[in-house]
Amino acid sequence: MTDLFEFKAAKRNFALIGNPVSHSKSPVIHKAFALQCEKNIEYDLIQVDVGGFDQAVSHFSAHGGAGLNITAPFKVEAWQMCQREGNALTERGELAESINTLSFREDGSVLGDNTDGIGLVRDIEDNLGHTISGKRILLIGAGGASRGAIGPLLQASPSHLHIVNRTAQKATQLASHFQSRGEVSGGSLDSDTNTFDLIINATAAGLSGKLPGIDPQNVGANSAIYDMMYSNEPTTFMKWALDQGAAHAVDGLGMLVEQAAEAFRQWHDVAPDTSSVIASLRKQ
Repeated sequence: MTDLFEFKAAKRNFALIGNPVSHSKSPVIHKAFALQCEKNIEYDLIQVDVGGFDQAVSHFSAHGGAGLNITAPFKVEAWQMCQREGNALTERGELAESINTLSFREDGSVLGDNTDGIGLVRDIEDNLGHTISGKRILLIGAGGASRGAIGPLLQASPSHLHIVNRTAQKATQLASHFQSRGEVSGGSLDSDTNTFDLIINATAAGLSGKLPGIDPQNVGANSAIYDMMYSNEPTTFMKWALDQGAAHAVDGLGMLVEQAAEAFRQWHDVAPDTSSVIASLRKQ
């Protein structure tokens, strides 16, 4: 017989907003975390047309939503929302100017954060065993994925972080934005032909089978390669880098799980185990 005083916690509702979202592994990841940590949650996918972001967030919040993950193309809109009077940003969310996690607080305000960068750093250092401190890093791309990554990467104390992009001006502007945080520079894809210890692809070029176009000399025998995209097979960029003689190459599945874990920790005040979830997704 169940104890009359044993009450099950009320279900809390979370979701991912973006376009598209049908491919997302977020529901599987958050439900696995919830099972681990004995949290009663619902996690849905919400596809929103461009122009409908604010309305979708307001509707979700008004109907009892507790938190949202944000994916393309709405991360900048989420940052703009959190700048409005009454709302708030974490330091890393403010610095990134790109938000992937919203928390709805009891007073009706919204707190925005970017957990992408800390997810990346934790996967590289904790899961893969690579040291960032003192290393030369090449970051390919100057879009939202890079914006979220740069702050935590610089906080891990690389000797230098060089951002490259097809439009060099975007890379130099992004480097300037983070100049006070560490040794960072920006330029065109071929602006530095030296070898790097760690090369991170933050572009979506691989989704269409294309390469980001960096100089092969950037890849050395000791270079570690990280592609933020994830796939059942090695990505186009991973295969290319290994063909150039790179020591290691990995996709971004671990980053996906780690950034989700940081959002989960904020929402539930408990840190889930990520290793078992990553292993399970790899098997699938």
